[in-house]
Amino acid sequence: MVQTRNAILPDVKAIHAIIQPYAGNGTLLPRTVPELCENIRDFVVAEENGIIIGCGALHLYGIHLAEVRSIAVDPKAKGQGAGMLVVEALLEEAERHHVTCVCLFTRIPDFFAKMGFIVASRDELPDKIYKDCIHCPNLYACDEIAMVRGKLPELYLEQRGSLNIPIPLVRLER
Repeated sequence: MVQTRNAILPDVKAIHAIIQPYAGNGTLLPRTVPELCENIRDFVVAEENGIIIGCGALHLYGIHLAEVRSIAVDPKAKGQGAGMLVVEALLEEAERHHVTCVCLFTRIPDFFAKMGFIVASRDELPDKIYKDCIHCPNLYACDEIAMVRGKLPELYLEQRGSLNIPIPLVRLER
């Protein structure tokens, strides 16, 4: 039976091993071992019979926004519900922190739509853009779909006007 729990430092090696193949093919942003250690408190793992088969993290930008990131499941364990359980655990964590909106960027929007996420404009997520996307070689030609669950707060919408986003972000046509 698959269960989730908060990650601890000894889990870093397994988390890294699960994330790396997805980072290698461009599905996820790469995460180094030191980076995983620094952010281990953000991670949840899914395990079955004591073996870690999936992971994900919740990055808090503030009470107005959090991001579900680094969702990955060992290919041998796909279809067992581990990914869904990880996302549900991360959403519960966001609720505990009273976060009003959770975002993510994905190439599999149907998976996240089942959990109440809806497609959003990338321009509505400058926190994410300036934290991570700014370093991505695909910044202006991103093929990921931005999704949110919850309402973008008014404060957040007001801030957007003062950020001077330099060039409109575009999504590649498929």
